[in-house]
Amino acid sequence: MNIIKLQVKTNNQKYPIIIGHNIINKLKKIFKENNINFNQCLIIIDNKIPKKFVKSILRSLPKKNITTHYFKSSEVNKNQKSVDKIISILLKKNFNRNDCLISVGGGITGDVSSFASSIFKRGLNFINIPTTLLSQVDSSIGGKTGINTKFGKNLVGSFYQPRLVISDISFLKSLGKRELICGYGEILKHSLISSKKFFLYLDKNGSKLFNLKSPFIEKSIYQSCIIKKNIVQKDEKETGLRKVLNFGHTFAHAFEATLGYSKKLNHGEAVILGLKTASRFSYLNNLIKIKDFQLIENHLKKFNLPKNINRYFTKKDISKLISFMKKDKKNNTRKINLVLLKKIGLPIYNFQFNEKKISSFLKRELIN
Repeated sequence: MNIIKLQVKTNNQKYPIIIGHNIINKLKKIFKENNINFNQCLIIIDNKIPKKFVKSILRSLPKKNITTHYFKSSEVNKNQKSVDKIISILLKKNFNRNDCLISVGGGITGDVSSFASSIFKRGLNFINIPTTLLSQVDSSIGGKTGINTKFGKNLVGSFYQPRLVISDISFLKSLGKRELICGYGEILKHSLISSKKFFLYLDKNGSKLFNLKSPFIEKSIYQSCIIKKNIVQKDEKETGLRKVLNFGHTFAHAFEATLGYSKKLNHGEAVILGLKTASRFSYLNNLIKIKDFQLIENHLKKFNLPKNINRYFTKKDISKLISFMKKDKKNNTRKINLVLLKKIGLPIYNFQFNEKKISSFLKRELIN
């Protein structure tokens, strides 16, 4: 596959997303072509990254003053303490704003690293090398940074665009099926909010995508990135249209938080469960037609994706789920803000519901 280069243009920044195979072996060339220069560089590395990839990256970087910091990536460690460790290294090494921080890892590593970059001396050059399918199609695009607190997920953060995103598909071969499903949740979401044609492509070729077959995996990553890029360019700070990217996420974040971010349900699985829940809520509120809803439900069934919340929760969990949904950062009143579907490819946002209506809905779903 040839290298694909997308250009993201926001009001504050213009930066490339580069997609290809084995491109981490060409970092020096890529940096030069994209005017990335620095005297010092801190690399935050997810400790689950295979050593062969780490060696390739370090060997391929420009011969500068490089510092490495290994990060134990988990939702539990996506916190201020982890950010403070990164900031401490930057201060001790006397980094300046022309220096560079590189994240090598999945979405959690990228979120923590980019947030640290955004607050260090009010902005340090940030480069993202996403290594999971989830981060390549979602969190590495658009400049959202964030950490978790005891009150909920991603409630502390900033908007901070990277200088460069390098998505090497070779990393995906080191992932297990569950991690690929995790990333697939965001690809599926992008199809549901933007393109029925893309959804039908996924429905036809999903098994080839999960097996990382060419050109299906490349096309899915590319198309997913295009969809998110186009939305972010129109609404960088999430004042309107960008809210549609949260389809399924109000439920998903509550699912994760209620389970204490346990391994029982990872982020992508929670998103898929959230997509189904939001789609069903849309159907029961006479928004989406039964035919489109059944297409979504059958797709989840075909590829054995999470679709029943009663597998994870009982009626005793409803008050906790509602509590986390009320804390969601998209809410601006006492009501809960949801992104819903009118049809596949056509989302609607700024729909607000009181907790009683959502509680009744969850109770019904948990009985079924």
